[in-house]
Amino acid sequence: MGFVNVYLAYLRNNLFMRLLLLFSLITIVTIISFSFFMYHSMSQAAINRELDIQKKAMMNVNDYLGQKYDSAQSILFGLYRDSSLAAGVSFMLQHPFQEYVQHSLEQNNLGGNSTWNDGLEYFKNHLEDDEDIRNVMLYSVDQQVLYVLSHNRPMRLISTNAAHSYIPEVMALDSKSVSLPNIWVREAADQWDNHLYAVRTPINDKQTLKNIGQQLVYFSSDSIWKVLSDEQQDLKGAILVLSSEGGVLFDSSDQYYGKPYPYMDQVNAMYEHSEMNNNNYVTKLTQNKGDFIVVGLMPKEELSASSWRIGSTIFSISAVCIAIAILLPSLVVLNVAKRTNLIIRFTRKVKQGDLTARIQDAREDELGQISRSFNEMIDELNQYIDRVYKADIKQKHTELTALQARVNPHFLYNTLEVIRMRAISQGAHDVGEMIYSLSALFRSFVQQKKVYTLKDELEACRLYLELFQIRYKDKFTYTIEWDRKLAPLRIMKMSLQPIIENYIVHGLRNESTDNQLHIRVHQMEEFLHVQVTDNGNGITSERLKEIEQRLQTEESEDESFGLRSIHQRLKLLYGSKYGIELRSTPGHGTTVDVWLPADGGKEDYDV
Repeated sequence: MGFVNVYLAYLRNNLFMRLLLLFSLITIVTIISFSFFMYHSMSQAAINRELDIQKKAMMNVNDYLGQKYDSAQSILFGLYRDSSLAAGVSFMLQHPFQEYVQHSLEQNNLGGNSTWNDGLEYFKNHLEDDEDIRNVMLYSVDQQVLYVLSHNRPMRLISTNAAHSYIPEVMALDSKSVSLPNIWVREAADQWDNHLYAVRTPINDKQTLKNIGQQLVYFSSDSIWKVLSDEQQDLKGAILVLSSEGGVLFDSSDQYYGKPYPYMDQVNAMYEHSEMNNNNYVTKLTQNKGDFIVVGLMPKEELSASSWRIGSTIFSISAVCIAIAILLPSLVVLNVAKRTNLIIRFTRKVKQGDLTARIQDAREDELGQISRSFNEMIDELNQYIDRVYKADIKQKHTELTALQARVNPHFLYNTLEVIRMRAISQGAHDVGEMIYSLSALFRSFVQQKKVYTLKDELEACRLYLELFQIRYKDKFTYTIEWDRKLAPLRIMKMSLQPIIENYIVHGLRNESTDNQLHIRVHQMEEFLHVQVTDNGNGITSERLKEIEQRLQTEESEDESFGLRSIHQRLKLLYGSKYGIELRSTPGHGTTVDVWLPADGGKEDYDV
């Protein structure tokens, strides 16, 4: 019901509001649809951008670890290129350390190649040259001894006898992959830093190609941050480096260090591209050289935050666009509606008779042309009125004057007859009083007043009734009920007196002593309603119909002349909705309703 009321009140008869509403709906739907498309496209582009940034960082990490793997291998390649150095290292790994030291001294005394006894120094130099290396370890298969080299610490020689350690079994496994440091090797070397990864390479005798030991290089995982420095500000999510067994070699979120990665099965089942699980976008890169995996995790919450910021921006821009797209056309439409309503108001003024109204609109658009055409039409109408309509008004005024001249003698003859009968029946008593009332009544008829009011007409009725109250003393009474505030209202002259005269002639019962006449006047909206009620003889229904028909016919010298005169003059002066109505019941009386204009009509003369 609310929508129906709004439609009836604002839309049904308002073309501009309907057009504005339709345009607003089309604009809002279009902008919202376009905004949704833009949001979807930009959100997907933002997701792809974040994934691209992460993938670039993963490739940098992958390349960096590949380089570190190669650098660990290059240590041994450099060793094999120097035969003397390779021979010294082979001797060191295949003999006890004291025997290696003694043999080195003998070689030095004999003037042998000095590089033969520089094996440990060679590895020490590589340790010092690469700041990312934390330890370099050499394991002797024959001697079951572990040589541990560290920064700023002397070389340590650790016995790893199989009876007391699992290190020989660990070293027996042939592996060149990048992995986590073995727990037994950590314990032997006293290295418990979790942020490490190890590269193990077998050492073979250059002459016999027999495996004589292992090289272990421990790299710091924190050094990987160097290759992420450029993307670190824009990087979202986490990057992990996993060994083939699921060990965490690097974790940018610092969440999984020191424990196996719990989702390794899902990572192994993935192809090398981005996929999305329940909570994350997952990207996988595999490095064949070191047998390690680089994994990127992008939480959907972080991407949703980016999408929310994009959505907020698009929503704000869309809201501004909708406001502008509706406000500007609304101003234009309201301006057109205002100008149109101005034209409508002026046409209504003309309809009500104000032919001086003119529309002031100097613009050259369609509404301006309509306004000028309207003004030209009113000018032509005024010219027509001057030629034709005013002449017709003068003709009607002449007819009304003639009609009034016929009514006044008719009244005069009746009054004189009353006075004559009174004088014959009772002599000279009360004649003076009657003549006084009659003279005052004549004066009101003869005197031409510029403004004839309700007060004047009721006073004429009172004088007339006073004459007959003297004649029918103790048989006739009357009352006049009216609001004195209505006294200045203009009315047509002799609009009520003929009705009273008609009652005296046809309705008064001579044999009765309770004859009554009541005149009541009150205002009803645009009408001035005068009701004349008597308790006289009344009119039969057949006679009442006949009188009503005669009221609508042309005037003639017969019965009902007074009523017809009033009725026709009211309609002629004020319009068809004004006039008189009759109601009567035989033996009980008659009621006459007279409908006059409450604003005094539009004529500037009195009749």
